[in-house]
Amino acid sequence: MKLFIDTNIFLEVLLGQANERDVRSLMEKIVEHQFFISDYSLHSIGLLLFRRKQHEIFRQFLMEMITNAVIIISLSLDDMGSVIEAAKRFNLDFDDAYQYVSAEKYGLILISFDGDFDRTERGRKLPSQIPGS
Repeated sequence: MKLFIDTNIFLEVLLGQANERDVRSLMEKIVEHQFFISDYSLHSIGLLLFRRKQHEIFRQFLMEMITNAVIIISLSLDDMGSVIEAAKRFNLDFDDAYQYVSAEKYGLILISFDGDFDRTERGRKLPSQIPGS
């Protein structure tokens, strides 16, 4: 499966939050699935960790996850019209609309804890809903 991993999925592990165990189980399936992240998510994670003075955690995240296992995708200026339309159509904030359009453009299954995606046509899946071997 080709899985688009939303920002909040990675933050569960990086910040030691409640669903960390489910996310770690998903990450163990990296051999069976292709993982994708948007450039927006990557920058958002960096912004949050830098604000918390956790520069080395960001470096470790880049080295362990991004460099070896996750494909970074981005939207072009031409895609911004689709972001605007998704935001209006599904009542999404910019970040959610960007993520939604990214998953849609590349034909990916959106993995997120954010219930706002439940209002969309593509919906979302939780980490625990992804089958493994």
